[in-house]
Amino acid sequence: MSDEHPGNAEQDMAPKTKPKQTRQRSTVPFAYIDLQDVMEVATAINEHVGSGDCDEHQLSAWLKKSQKSSGFRSVWSTARLFGLVEAENGRFRLSPLGRRAVDPAQERDAKAKAFLNVPLYNKLFENYKGVALPPPAALERELVQIGVAEKQKHTARLVLERSAQYAGFFEHGKDRLVMPGVAPGGDERRESPKPDEPKRHTGGGNGGGGENIPPRHPLIEGMFQSLPENGKPWTLDEAADWLHAAAYNLRFAYKLKGKIKIEIEVERQAGE
Repeated sequence: MSDEHPGNAEQDMAPKTKPKQTRQRSTVPFAYIDLQDVMEVATAINEHVGSGDCDEHQLSAWLKKSQKSSGFRSVWSTARLFGLVEAENGRFRLSPLGRRAVDPAQERDAKAKAFLNVPLYNKLFENYKGVALPPPAALERELVQIGVAEKQKHTARLVLERSAQYAGFFEHGKDRLVMPGVAPGGDERRESPKPDEPKRHTGGGNGGGGENIPPRHPLIEGMFQSLPENGKPWTLDEAADWLHAAAYNLRFAYKLKGKIKIEIEVERQAGE
């Protein structure tokens, strides 16, 4: 009598499907373009319209980039991540920090604050305040621990180091992040609204005037500013990345204990 089981044999002969691979996502926002390069956006806006605003066609022409290119979108969105630029309804203007960054009397402090606006850089600065940074390989592992995807750790480190150098954090050596010193009365001047300049609404969407609403944490405000304008296309992957980054920023900004776990299942239609 045969001990073979036909059902099992057929199952063994059936083609095996490869396990579904999921794309690893970074859970902390960071820059792919360094601070020095994105300062070109702030400089272009300042040179052509000062404190005014411009549209996409104008800004792309000043930067010598195609308006529809991914390079153009990347550079202005990274400038917004650093907190230098505000974008609304397809129009761009310098933020208060951006105006200080293009002012020679205030640029030193402004560039340092722009560096710390990036959540990854802020977290690393807090983790290694007063102590030496680890060597490159170990630093990349640290970036992965903070939330950078494994495949993006090398790029993230290089851009971080170039941005830190430009912002003055490596003035005492590239082995540690040190906040640049600022002379009193120089960069510490705070901007106040001009008498004829209306105050901008900075609160949430509660319908109120916004003048007396306390400002949100910079990380949370930055997440809202990173949303695309109404009518702008956004991919499912980009939306999923935003949700993961929002969870990280909430935990960091409000010192929440534990981790926020978000599971996102992207359902694609045929042909996508």
